[in-house]
Amino acid sequence: MTPSEMDFLPFHADEQAAQALAGYRMGRAPIRPLLPEQHREFFGLLPYLFTATPDAQGWPMASVLTGAPGFIASPDPMTLRIDALPREGDPAGPGLAAGADIGLLGIDLSTRRRNRANGRIVTRDEGLTVNIAQSFGNCPQYIQTRKVVGRDRKAGPVETLAGLDEAARDLIESADTFFVASRGRAELGAEGGFDMSHRGGRPGFVGVHDDTLVIPDFRGNRFFNTLGNLLGDPRAGLLFVNFGTGEVLQLQGTVTIDWRPGEIGPAGTERLWRVRVARAWRTRSAFPYLTIFGDYAPSTLVTGIW
Repeated sequence: MTPSEMDFLPFHADEQAAQALAGYRMGRAPIRPLLPEQHREFFGLLPYLFTATPDAQGWPMASVLTGAPGFIASPDPMTLRIDALPREGDPAGPGLAAGADIGLLGIDLSTRRRNRANGRIVTRDEGLTVNIAQSFGNCPQYIQTRKVVGRDRKAGPVETLAGLDEAARDLIESADTFFVASRGRAELGAEGGFDMSHRGGRPGFVGVHDDTLVIPDFRGNRFFNTLGNLLGDPRAGLLFVNFGTGEVLQLQGTVTIDWRPGEIGPAGTERLWRVRVARAWRTRSAFPYLTIFGDYAPSTLVTGIW
């Protein structure tokens, strides 16, 4: 039977467990087994696409692909064609291979619109062809607006870090946005897969203690896609972008979740998750766009910092 836009998929077991731990009970997920028409059109407008893929050991890696608007196309509701490949030296590059699972986040920072999808890479040639397994939209909460005004940067060499140095900590502590790659545990099968999601707050909302990040989880859509994945498989990939310089920081680490942090954390904190960083890479000018900051999301302005 051909999937329909009216078909919805259930939350997987770890998402349901995370919802219960957070004190919520959700119904069926608004997740479709294909790309609705409006999502197909939306992806085609974007100049960047955030990705979650496995490394050789199955850890999630977070990265970003870029191109002129139109470099992403959807020839049919089950397919995304991405006419771009990872930049040279990208530690996520080997995982963007035929047969690999992939999570995708399309986000328009100028309008706060975002859609997520996941599936499997079926071909890698001059670009990537992805067979879609799941697709859903997200609300605009915690998305700071930025306008892309140009593209004139060339990525520098990738630097492997032994730990978080002062420059890496400065980038993290000044960030109002980052991206997180997670995966459903293998036992979930087709219900799991890789996921790429966005987190936002005021600069200083991510705390850094040595090589551990402490991240508040603010009120969201209550789907718990990311924390559900991390409950089942605590490995994560994080991506921080300095939108002023184009510098990109890619991290991998293991996550622990505090479901009842009490008074600990910035205003608006409902849960805390801690990422013990295991590996880190820095690339200058890897995000090639010049951007102009617009404004903070209204939801961001009612949250605090460390």
